[in-house]
Amino acid sequence: MSLADAASEGVSLRAFLLLAGSKRWRARIAELVGQTRSGTLAARTAQRRHALELTLARLSSRSPAAPAEQRLAALAGEAAALDAALEDEPRRRLRALVERGLEGQGTLVPLLHLLRTAATFRARGFEVRHDGLLFGAPYDLLVRREHAVAEVACEALSAEAGRPLHKGVFAALVDRVNPELQTWLAAHPGRYVLKMTLPEGLAEPGGIAALHERIAAMLATERRHHSEADMLLKLDPLVLAGAQAAGALPERLRQQFGAEAHLAVTGDPQSGSVLVMAARTGQGNDVAAAAARHLREAAGSRLTGRQPGILSLFLDDLDGAEWRDLCASLELEGECRRFLTTEEAKRVVAVTCSTRHEMLGLSGAAPEGELRFRNPSHPAAKSAGLEPAILSSV
Repeated sequence: MSLADAASEGVSLRAFLLLAGSKRWRARIAELVGQTRSGTLAARTAQRRHALELTLARLSSRSPAAPAEQRLAALAGEAAALDAALEDEPRRRLRALVERGLEGQGTLVPLLHLLRTAATFRARGFEVRHDGLLFGAPYDLLVRREHAVAEVACEALSAEAGRPLHKGVFAALVDRVNPELQTWLAAHPGRYVLKMTLPEGLAEPGGIAALHERIAAMLATERRHHSEADMLLKLDPLVLAGAQAAGALPERLRQQFGAEAHLAVTGDPQSGSVLVMAARTGQGNDVAAAAARHLREAAGSRLTGRQPGILSLFLDDLDGAEWRDLCASLELEGECRRFLTTEEAKRVVAVTCSTRHEMLGLSGAAPEGELRFRNPSHPAAKSAGLEPAILSSV
């Protein structure tokens, strides 16, 4: 069943919920709703990360309306149709993949990325076989068209892997220090910015307590500056030209502090007072380099080398602005093309990259649903039999 067929026929989500396990699904959604209900920054971060699962839960009681919802419902229908077509052992592998997406920090992205990749190749005229599910192959799909055959490994990577300061950790820090900020702001009406420079970043929750302690002590002692080897804190007046209107504040903050800064705003609506937390590290975000590292690992572990290999990488936890910047700067393209010149890439004929924007057809999606990079040195690139079928489609 194609994505278009699944969407147009209004495939019921009940089959997918049965695949996930009704009891497990209800427990997971209750857990996620609990995480996202508080209105804290951590709750909003969790809501963005688990938006697909929460949307599927809503769609279980109503029909999809927006095109993005229709695409998501279609992918759920694909999962149910695949489950119905598999024998016992492959079905267990599929259900294990679903289960991993419903535990802890897991999401359904790896499953949905696999299904979308398979559907994309079918739409391009390929015969698609789920070798990973059927036979436990290290790669996921074997695609065939005419005389061309390729292995496809579907990989998902959180953009947090390329951030020295993780968004989730920053959100937890903001929520922890927010009571002190509000108390301080009530006693000091005005507009302020708390600048935090963390040379080594902050990627683990264990570092939150020490940083919170330093901030609270600085506010309590009326100091405006605190410096240590691993942190620099400064509390300054907030001056943003043209940002008097509340609606303009986020845009002006982003312009002043840059795309890589982490920002949070605490305000007092009655007095109009504002305190902005702006955190930077001594290193820039390098999502592209993290993607290249992941590709190197996947090339060695996911492809057999018996057939030309395609690495299909899904980058998660990226907002629209970050994805557009990553594409426009050509950083991701440069890292992927450098990877394709390495010894580790000798099994790889091509790399594709996509995000939720491509999966759901959102604004800012890459043309044709993914970024594609070919390996010109791979033997398949020089083969008249393979190039028309494999390379022209990636």
